[in-house]
Amino acid sequence: MGLHKILKFIVAIVGIAALVVAGMVWANNDAIVGGDSQNLVDIMILLAWVVIGIALVLVVIFVLKGLFSGNAKNTLVGAGAFLLIVAISYFAASGAEEVPMKDGEVLSASGSQWVSAGINAFFILAAIAIILMLVSGAKKLVNK
Repeated sequence: MGLHKILKFIVAIVGIAALVVAGMVWANNDAIVGGDSQNLVDIMILLAWVVIGIALVLVVIFVLKGLFSGNAKNTLVGAGAFLLIVAISYFAASGAEEVPMKDGEVLSASGSQWVSAGINAFFILAAIAIILMLVSGAKKLVNK
């Protein structure tokens, strides 16, 4: 049984479980108010965490597989570029201790700086992706 078939089987099981729990939540009218349906929402959140965990484990496995299969230089260059973008985003971010959170507490300056760094990194990576797509499309048009 190949890895592709195993992954398809895992995706099918998680998808069916998610559909069953979602159907139970949506069928219950008092899902917003709480009560018994709150447990179903908790199960749905737990299922989402499990899916995220599985995705992270698979990413780490395939990155390590690619790293040891001879593409170490390309993998390390990509990881280094990503870490450089995160570092630039962190040092370009400002941390202010005046950001109120939902529960009334104030987010620390360090926490605020990390949130701002994440937003900055997202915008930098999105801009790079858009530029690369435009350049790739332009090259295809010019070569035809």
